[in-house]
Amino acid sequence: MPDRVRRALIGRAGVLALGTLLPAYWLSAYRDAQAADPPPEVTHIRLLHAPTICHAPQYIAEEFLRMEGFEQVEYVPFGTRHIPEALASGKADMTMWNVHELLPHLDEARPIVVLGGVHAGCWQVFGNDRVQDIRDLKGRTAAIMYPRSGDQILLSSMLAYVGIDPHEVNWLSGATSLLDAMEVFAQGRADAFVGFAQQPLELRARRIGKVLVNTTTDRPWSQYFCCMVAANRAFTRRYPVTTKRALRAILKAADVCDSAPAQVARFLAERLYEPRFQIGREVIESLPYSRWRESDPADTVRFYALRLHEVGLIKSTPEKLIAQGMDLRFLHALKRELKA
Repeated sequence: MPDRVRRALIGRAGVLALGTLLPAYWLSAYRDAQAADPPPEVTHIRLLHAPTICHAPQYIAEEFLRMEGFEQVEYVPFGTRHIPEALASGKADMTMWNVHELLPHLDEARPIVVLGGVHAGCWQVFGNDRVQDIRDLKGRTAAIMYPRSGDQILLSSMLAYVGIDPHEVNWLSGATSLLDAMEVFAQGRADAFVGFAQQPLELRARRIGKVLVNTTTDRPWSQYFCCMVAANRAFTRRYPVTTKRALRAILKAADVCDSAPAQVARFLAERLYEPRFQIGREVIESLPYSRWRESDPADTVRFYALRLHEVGLIKSTPEKLIAQGMDLRFLHALKRELKA
């Protein structure tokens, strides 16, 4: 059996096993909410494949998507560097992705629309012995995945927040993955690095660097979303029922991550997203997956857009970005229906 097929079967079994975690009354309430909507206009949906722990709801959602009437759920493989572009070009319909990397694309009026937030956290900024806080990065080097990547934009926002122009930092890029950027920092070639998901655990285990900012716990960063759900704009306009049903599946999958982190970590290990069960569990347990019920994603866009606008990294005002790049109607309806 080809490895690709074997992994798909293992992943499918992992998703189905999650059904045993959900009490009957919970499933009944979910079915009542989704039954009130018309059937989806299309029964095939394409989500972007990004094998990271924090995107667990997107993969846990497969069973919920089938409950919503989707007959084919496709995870389209693209490198992380190309995910916003793939969404804008219509090569995929919807995905979870970090808000920071989406902002420049919204600023350029690309056909991407943010539908809602999922959770906060993920990112931690590490520094070496020459860096005691974010202000010390002026004139120093930060390792990043690639230009305009989420790690660079987040750190740029932090620099702007403390009055430092991000152009005063030397950005060391050109790596092919965030793992490469982490190794650049570990080798001492950069003074700072922004890691996410399991990477902070790995650096601490290796006793490399120290945490300057933890976006899961440190204000103001902990108050805002990291990962959001975004979609191709034409898709949402053409298929509004499909959009709502898909968003509901992802948000309810986030609830599963919040209520059953150990089982979700087991699912991630079985599907080889993170084969180290304990690390996967620590990451899932640390992230506030219930945040989608509590916070307004427009506040997140407003906060980061203001920082980036102040230092000239985007041209649009926060109000313009929210008006042209967000559609929260589906989220507001789901919060009402699911009694968020």
